[in-house]
Amino acid sequence: MLDNDTVRALPSHWPHDMLALLDSWHAWQDKLRSLDPVELDAVADARLVLPITHPRKVICAGANFYDHAAEMGTARPDPAESPFFFLKPPTTALTGPYDTIRVRDIEGAGLDWEIELAVVIADRCADLAVDEVDAHVAGYTVSNDLSARLRFPRPNAVLAPFAFDWLKHKAFDQSCPIGPGITPAWQVGDPGDLSLRLSVNGVVKQDSSTRDMVVDVRRLVSEVSHTLTLEPGDLILTGTPAGVGMPRKDFLHNGDVVEAEIEGLGRIINTLESA
Repeated sequence: MLDNDTVRALPSHWPHDMLALLDSWHAWQDKLRSLDPVELDAVADARLVLPITHPRKVICAGANFYDHAAEMGTARPDPAESPFFFLKPPTTALTGPYDTIRVRDIEGAGLDWEIELAVVIADRCADLAVDEVDAHVAGYTVSNDLSARLRFPRPNAVLAPFAFDWLKHKAFDQSCPIGPGITPAWQVGDPGDLSLRLSVNGVVKQDSSTRDMVVDVRRLVSEVSHTLTLEPGDLILTGTPAGVGMPRKDFLHNGDVVEAEIEGLGRIINTLESA
């Protein structure tokens, strides 16, 4: 448990990793809520690592902020339409809140940033109504959906549907830092009213709020649950606001430091390095 700046050890009889805790979330959440952090032993020299190793799925929503759609030159999204989703591989794309991220050919990748609120699923569920979603959310975390923009187009595709390479664009190794931990849902309040801020080398690039989402958090989770069964620990990234580098070809380079912070959830800081 992260208590302000102190890492504290949960009681010894508790599950020993986050996924195990989430696999029995409804059995443990009341116990977690009643814990007094000052009664737990501090962990000396603790280092925060990837908070879930590993969820079964990482599901990402695209084009889900009005201002981001505008800066990318797309039509204004219709909130009545079904949202667009894609996947990242959880065991290789996810990386920790302070990890150095190593990217092959970083200078040729067109590497871009995208701060996003990520939902953490509490249990196995499917076909959820919007008003049922809250009961199936364990918490939230900060994420950065890194994107290799210059790897996306495929000019020699055999057919138009294959003209874009989502694998190289979104699913490369360490393309999704998350953390610094999982904030339980009861500590977050309204996920539709949280500020988001991302900076590169201390320069603010994104400064917005989840209020600008096209499809809100609850409906996103509901929509996903009608396509596939959700499982404990699954992450659903909810889209990014304006301020990404693509419109200005302002991409990340070797040595850049990216900080992403969401109100009430904390901050992740990652340094980029050429692999």
